[in-house]
Amino acid sequence: MNAFEAVIGLEIHAQLLTASKAFCFAPNSFGKGENTQVGPVSGALPGALPVLNKKAVLLAVRAGLALNCQVNKRSVFSRKNYFYPDLPKGYQISQFDEPLCGEGFVDILPEGSTASKRIRIERIHMEEDAGKSMHMPSFTLINLNRSGVPLVEIVSKPDMRSAAEVTAYLRKIHSILVYADICDGNLEEGNLRCDVNLSIRPFGQKELGTRAELKNINSFRFVEKALEYEIARQIAVVEAGGQIVQETRGWDAAANKTFTMRSKEEAHDYRYFPEPDLPPLVLADGFIESVRIEMPELPEAKKARFVTEQGLSEYDAEVLTSSRDLAHYFEEVVAAGAPAKVAANWISSELLRELKNVEGDISKCPMHAAQLAGLLALIEKGTISGKIAKTVFEEMFQSGKDAELIVKEKGLLQISDSSSIELWVDQVLGANPAQVADFKSGKTKLMGYFVGEVMKLSKGKANPPLVSELVAKKLS
Repeated sequence: MNAFEAVIGLEIHAQLLTASKAFCFAPNSFGKGENTQVGPVSGALPGALPVLNKKAVLLAVRAGLALNCQVNKRSVFSRKNYFYPDLPKGYQISQFDEPLCGEGFVDILPEGSTASKRIRIERIHMEEDAGKSMHMPSFTLINLNRSGVPLVEIVSKPDMRSAAEVTAYLRKIHSILVYADICDGNLEEGNLRCDVNLSIRPFGQKELGTRAELKNINSFRFVEKALEYEIARQIAVVEAGGQIVQETRGWDAAANKTFTMRSKEEAHDYRYFPEPDLPPLVLADGFIESVRIEMPELPEAKKARFVTEQGLSEYDAEVLTSSRDLAHYFEEVVAAGAPAKVAANWISSELLRELKNVEGDISKCPMHAAQLAGLLALIEKGTISGKIAKTVFEEMFQSGKDAELIVKEKGLLQISDSSSIELWVDQVLGANPAQVADFKSGKTKLMGYFVGEVMKLSKGKANPPLVSELVAKKLS
């Protein structure tokens, strides 16, 4: 048994879904030409004064409520001073000792675990993003499009003890922020980023060990792999008699290991002081409650509704609400006429398996919800069997064609003609006299064998209930 435990906390930076930046009118948009989305404040023009974006405040309050935080009616903006080329003002407008939101929590269910765990949130504060430096071999380019984009920073307590817990927490925060229309959650575009603070200590020790900070990891899978590697690395260093160095480390996905980016012998002294150009943020009476009332449906509420209104199992509801887009797809399939439980089964098994095979998500699914509902309708009407439906499903996923067209093109209509099926039944029973004798002597489980053989003979086209009926009649 390992003698050490990991102690892990996360700082999640989420870009807010506003039309303009945190403190000026410059547009908040991604993928535009370099340095085309810059305003007087985000570009640090002399004399430019910040004006707080009201929508950013609303979304930050919504984040606090969604994450069970205490939302403070009064908070203060501060200047966080440091020099970096992509920070033209020489400081970042942030919040320090009086943040917008105090303590909160989320409950997670790590993969492989049967018990939930509560992860405490220390604070949520508002701040603006910095620009982006693009380092070339002999020079650095600066793109200020991201400068001034409104953020919330969600700081957890050091409550996580494994890579699986961190991944579950990160996915839970991501899901809540996306459901609540706070952030679009695109990790590849940097709209949601996290810094991981990790240390190890002997089991039973209360004092925290020396921590390393992991940065610039842009996927859930890489976060988990980076943590697994870093935990093992730190344990190996200590067991070999070495000491952990306080540093910032990155993740090399090609080499599957972390690497030193820069040492951090001491914590940065950012020389925080109150932002002189912004008064304290004081929320009007009723503002917090109005945000609460207008909150979009969150994952837990949707999950509960799927169980109570749609009759789904807790497991299916958990799977389907794991992402907002997947939950919406399920609701569209049901709205198109499919039975809820049948739709849930096909989405949870067939659809998610195909998406996993192509390493895609539901947003890239080539099969529209109405098409899946159409396939399920063919099964319900007896037009095709469940077995044939799986073949049709695979073709639909590959080609994007409707189920009815595929069935017609490939001649896959279910056969419900009694005389045709009776011929197959006679053929199967005639070829298996020993099994027929066993069945008549009491081995009734052989019924499934006979039905399966008939279905094989018919290449899956025979109507299964009719096959069962005729087999039973012949054997009686």
